[in-house]
Amino acid sequence: MTRLSAEALTFAFDHDQVVFRELSLKLHRGEVLVLLGANGAGKTTLLKTLAGQLRADAGQVLLDEVPMQHWSRREIAQRLALMPQSELRETALSVRDVVRLGRAAHRGWWMAFTAEDEQKVDQALQAADITDLADRAVTKLSGGQWRRVVLARALAQDAAVLLLDEPTAGLDLKHQYECLEQIRRLVKQNDLIAVISLHDLGQTAMFADRIALMADQQIVAIGDCQTVLTPERIEQAYGIEVTVIPHPVHGRPLIVPLGPNPIDQETGR
Repeated sequence: MTRLSAEALTFAFDHDQVVFRELSLKLHRGEVLVLLGANGAGKTTLLKTLAGQLRADAGQVLLDEVPMQHWSRREIAQRLALMPQSELRETALSVRDVVRLGRAAHRGWWMAFTAEDEQKVDQALQAADITDLADRAVTKLSGGQWRRVVLARALAQDAAVLLLDEPTAGLDLKHQYECLEQIRRLVKQNDLIAVISLHDLGQTAMFADRIALMADQQIVAIGDCQTVLTPERIEQAYGIEVTVIPHPVHGRPLIVPLGPNPIDQETGR
């Protein structure tokens, strides 16, 4: 059973630009944890550190209770999938070919893909709602379609830990909802771990089991949406005054920025 945790992580660029300091985080199987915080709070850096792509200046990341640096890249990829915030499309591979790359950790670059691999690819294409795009060159996709391809590749990896950096960026409203709904369903059905960075507080309240709010070089609050999404903590993290009210449909926190309405100001209301 794959487990992932961080112990007293400190990370700085060029040893003096501290991103976070003595940050600890224990991730639970079967849960969706959402990272929130303003731009520059360290969400992407934390995800890359958890994935072993960046090495902390102090502290350690433990994968199955073993320090991350003791695992090979292939062993990490068999257990953990990272969806980056952005990725270039430099080749004219088909959508299916790109998603199939997610299976490389299980087969190696020199081994033929099996029927099981193709089944995993088909399942990932369906989960990301891009089956109809399978034969299209990725260079001919919209930005939102490309994001769904990158998500499908991560899902095809069949890892126990999903680290997803803004997976809904560039998606329309329908696909944002379906993306998060599908991730949550996979986590619950397969007892996975998902750590997701998001900017939409409303979506976070709907889909997160726990929220980690990042500010001031640390996690300033962690817990369920009722615990974390308070006016005081949101102002601390984002520097904006808000009011928090129950959503009229599902009752979860709905965040409304305070201050005058610009349209009303323009019309003199």
